[in-house]
Amino acid sequence: MSAETTDWNNVQNHIRKYLDISPQSLHTDITTLSENIAMNLPIYPDLIVEENDAIYFIGIKSKATVDIIAKLNLLRDFCLKNTFPKKIQLVIAAKSFPEREKLLMDQLDITMVKLPWSIKLTTEKQSKPSNHRITSAKSWKIVSRLLKEKKTSIRQLAILEDISYGWAHKTIQALIQQNIVKKENNRVSISNADKLLNGIAWERPLNKLKSCEIQIPFSESMDAAREITRAFSMQHNIPVGFTSYTAAALYTGYGVRNDAVYLYLDDEYIDYFKELFESSSRNSIKAIIYRPDREVFQNTLEKEGVRIVSASRTLLDLAGMGYSAMDITKAMVAKYDLL
Repeated sequence: MSAETTDWNNVQNHIRKYLDISPQSLHTDITTLSENIAMNLPIYPDLIVEENDAIYFIGIKSKATVDIIAKLNLLRDFCLKNTFPKKIQLVIAAKSFPEREKLLMDQLDITMVKLPWSIKLTTEKQSKPSNHRITSAKSWKIVSRLLKEKKTSIRQLAILEDISYGWAHKTIQALIQQNIVKKENNRVSISNADKLLNGIAWERPLNKLKSCEIQIPFSESMDAAREITRAFSMQHNIPVGFTSYTAAALYTGYGVRNDAVYLYLDDEYIDYFKELFESSSRNSIKAIIYRPDREVFQNTLEKEGVRIVSASRTLLDLAGMGYSAMDITKAMVAKYDLL
């Protein structure tokens, strides 16, 4: 999140008085906090207040919106899942609070700080964020290629992925605008991978592609993936592609959860899948099946008897799982140039 303030001192003083906190408790830079507090937060509030055993994450806008409410709430959820060491209080300081947003804030226990109309709030100096989607099929080819090449030119990215220079340029400019990519002379590189992954989770959550969960009679996820591969792609030539944790484990060698397999399968084959594998046994794991939102089967490959989607697609899907998969996602980014 980025503050909109041009009257920063007045805004801080108003919030401080409303919350009854000391001036020295205010932080505008997350890095000034203790290491435990910083903990690589996925979203940076506009203002942070650390007071005794509590910490306040504060968003500052002209008008409270569902977007800022959702981002602050996601930040709190992330902290709670990572055993955050302090009590968390969310605050939105704004001039206007629509009735729908006020009701939502009350339900989520978010404090409302009404700012005076006289305080000047304008958009930050950088230009308006681009609406260019970095997770679209063409854009993601450019982004994933940049992760692989590490540092190269926009023209080379376009050539390597057979994408028009105009589209590649638009994609990179959108990432530069978000401070995810930096440009030095005519070469570009990823400067903030964490921010990139966070943006993917917001823009394309993998859960939206989930078609169903089915209990299957296996105790080991890789055994299940091999058997499903044999039954579908080998025996009947039905397209299947494992993704997420299942594919990432094979790409990276990183140990992951063993209680589920994750795969793409067209809707027309779901009933057949259930016929072959659905089980009510207690000794079972889950098959989490996703509906393809673009071509995923063309570039699949087989590793250790398991048909998996491309490394590019696996990384996109992992990032789309958000913070629950952050460790394995970062492990894959770290060695992506070798995949």
